Amino acid sequence: MARFSHQFLDELKNRLTLSDIVGRKVKLVRKGREHGGLCPFHSEKTPSFTVNDQKGFYHCFGCSAHGSAFDFMMETEGLSFPEAIERLAGEAGMALPIPDPEEAKRDERRATLSEVMESVTSWYETQLRGQVGKHALDYAINRGLSDQTMKRFRMGYAPNSRTALKEAMIARGIEEAQLIETGMLIKPEDGGDSYDRFRDRLMFPIGDQRERIIAFGGRALSSEVKAKYLNSPETSLFHKGFQLYNQARARKTAWDSGNVVVVEGYMDVIALSQFGIDYAVAPLGTALTEEQIKLLWRMADEPILSFDGDKAGQRAASRAVDRALPLLTPGKSLRFLLMPEGDDPDTLVQREGRPAFEKLMDAASPLVEMVWRGFMTGRDASTPERRAGLEKDIFTKLAEIEDENVKKLYQGELRNRLFEHFKPQRKAFTPWKKGGKNAPKPATGKLKETRLGRLEGTRVPTDRLEHLILLAVVNHPEVLISHMEQFASVTFHDEGHQKLAQEILYVADNDNILERETLEIHLQGEGLAAELRGLYDRKALKGDWFAWSEAALSDAVFGLEHVLARYDRVTGALSELKAAEAECARDLTEESQARYFAARQAYHDAAGIEASIEGYGLESNRTDTY
Repeated sequence: MARFSHQFLDELKNRLTLSDIVGRKVKLVRKGREHGGLCPFHSEKTPSFTVNDQKGFYHCFGCSAHGSAFDFMMETEGLSFPEAIERLAGEAGMALPIPDPEEAKRDERRATLSEVMESVTSWYETQLRGQVGKHALDYAINRGLSDQTMKRFRMGYAPNSRTALKEAMIARGIEEAQLIETGMLIKPEDGGDSYDRFRDRLMFPIGDQRERIIAFGGRALSSEVKAKYLNSPETSLFHKGFQLYNQARARKTAWDSGNVVVVEGYMDVIALSQFGIDYAVAPLGTALTEEQIKLLWRMADEPILSFDGDKAGQRAASRAVDRALPLLTPGKSLRFLLMPEGDDPDTLVQREGRPAFEKLMDAASPLVEMVWRGFMTGRDASTPERRAGLEKDIFTKLAEIEDENVKKLYQGELRNRLFEHFKPQRKAFTPWKKGGKNAPKPATGKLKETRLGRLEGTRVPTDRLEHLILLAVVNHPEVLISHMEQFASVTFHDEGHQKLAQEILYVADNDNILERETLEIHLQGEGLAAELRGLYDRKALKGDWFAWSEAALSDAVFGLEHVLARYDRVTGALSELKAAEAECARDLTEESQARYFAARQAYHDAAGIEASIEGYGLESNRTDTY
């Protein structure tokens, strides 16, 4: 066991999800913030085995089996401790420490350095309550912090002296080299004497997940100092991209509340805690890293990220979105809280109390909303080319999501939002139905004796076109984003087609389902399975393959536009022919007869146009369409 340092084992645990490891052997069911199943260590019919990802252990209430991911691998696969570590490290993408006689010494030195940091923390605490730190204490009190809160967070003061800490620690037997290694002293490159890193600052100890002090943050008390906040440098104890301020305390309360909120600074964390919100953490002077996001997900499924409402805060939120997207997995996401301009969590909670901040937390925006806003804010999509660029940018970004199921759902959600944003305003759709007010009027009088009058009700001259239009929309519902109005204007004479069209338009207006598979499931659920089969079974339309699911979306749009245009020509010509025949039936003159013959020729010309389309199909053989 000496081969693996505590630091290595802690990092390995942070990279593992226990329920994933146990789930290979046990069928687990999510129950609130835990998973449950039948215990693999004894025979049982009623589940008494639980897995707690946040706390990192499993426990059986039947046989009292209990342990970590390492224990589970050893117990279920007969591995030794080093073998279990080696297996799990490989899965987590961590290189195993190379066996080194010096490693034990380094581990021992890190333990000693932790003791050094504890001594420094205690000394800073004492300085805050002495005469030298009176102005720092007054500052903290004026910021609304109680003595109890300051003690709980072990706040202290670094005196305004180049060597006060150095001298005090050396007097306690701590070596200068140790203070340099922990970052508490700065050693000039020119070989000059070392000096205290933190001077005249209110000090905030930074603890690891075991609450051992590993670093400090210091708030300047002089307005003349350029760096308002100063953090410890990277050391053998402190890797700022892998830590969060207040992580140990927040982890305990996040489990009970189901929440964790990320704020920007130490004072925000402390003020929220003073008002009973103990599950706040803060990054350590950097933008949120992938490792910190994963650490947050071990505390809660949907951490809330709080940012200032100004442009800088919005840019920080955008960076967090970019970092989080590739990491998303089912059930793991983020929410975003943008503070009112001019406020931060500290000032808000001090002024209005805990309920005001919790109200903002309840209204936090989901990650998908932030993705949408990021693309749409200030974006000009007023032309087809700009809109095409917008869609390309959106789906290129979504391609970064590694989990295929999450990626597919995000793509569907953003397609629907695009449709809703760009869909044309139109009058309410009133489908044709037998006997309805917009049903074709039956021929009467002398018109019954004409060719059209005799054919009325026995043949619909636009039937094939109507079928193609509906087929293209069912297989490529995304076309409704730009062709909703035209589709709604089509009169479907076949009753089954009419029902399908009516339901598609209802869905697009209300649920915004614009994916073929999802739409098909919905239509079947509405009792239209037979109508769908009839739509797909018309073999004569196989040649018009732009309307089928195998076609690229660009070809489907091109073909649909062609058929819609032809439908308009045919129905327009048919309407003119009916009017001319009706006029002849009322008053047969040379003029009315000439208009009739001209209308008849126009109708035959329109109805006789073949459905072949030059050019479509070029995109359907490509592999980069979405």
